[in-house]
Amino acid sequence: MRILLVCLGNICRSPMAEGILRERARQRGLVVITDSAGTSDHHVGEAPDPRAQAAMERQGMQIGDLRARQYHPDDLRTFDLILAMDANNLRDILHVNTDPSLAPKAKLMMDLVPIRTERDVPDPYFGGDDGFDHVFRMLDSAVNSLLDDIQR
Repeated sequence: MRILLVCLGNICRSPMAEGILRERARQRGLVVITDSAGTSDHHVGEAPDPRAQAAMERQGMQIGDLRARQYHPDDLRTFDLILAMDANNLRDILHVNTDPSLAPKAKLMMDLVPIRTERDVPDPYFGGDDGFDHVFRMLDSAVNSLLDDIQR
């Protein structure tokens, strides 16, 4: 299965989601091909935000190898599932889609969680370190729900 995680700049939420997904899949013995992208081109080529890397390291996960890239309309054809961090990201993904039959592949990340208090994963970029830890917990919950569904 090929899964793409998408946020705005691809330096906070989506690389964290990718790192969690690849680690949790590895722990469960699942083969999942992961990637992440941003709907904007503001950070193309950059490593994840140092605060995102630190939050992941506190959980024993590394994402320093990832580099930001911009979402491309062909991604909807390439990936089996595209998970957007918020409604704006999902709207941007669907806006550039030229094949309506592919639209169901794109979903909100938090829609994977049966019981949730937030539908969007908040962007921690302009907040403090605690925002990254909150985002980690949200993403970890969504990833575990996704992997539970895959294993069924």
